Amino acid sequence: MRMLLIPALMIFGVAGAPVQKDRVPEAAPAGKPVSCLSLTQIRETHVRSDRVIDFVVAGKKVYRNTLPQDCPGLGFEGRYIHRTSLNQICSVDTITVLRDDFRGQGPTCGLGAFQPVTLAR
Repeated sequence: MRMLLIPALMIFGVAGAPVQKDRVPEAAPAGKPVSCLSLTQIRETHVRSDRVIDFVVAGKKVYRNTLPQDCPGLGFEGRYIHRTSLNQICSVDTITVLRDDFRGQGPTCGLGAFQPVTLAR
């Protein structure tokens, strides 16, 4: 994962091969969903598909965010940008897909709740 901090701007994602939609690992809920995660606690993000992002926080705990709707191109590009003036990312926030071509930014999509999960091995 690479993360670039610019004032009020967070970029999450992994450069490299596109994400395959059928590569979303199964996950079991491991507690109650939360509305926000602290940006300073996030260690990695894994874009799993056009609708699923896993956030790994300090202590290796995983929070799965399932977007309310597909975000076209998110799974293929595997990267997004999140703008904030706060030190957190919340379920009421939006993300914008970053394209790896000359077309610039992709669609902007809303997030869902952050569900703590245990990933299947």
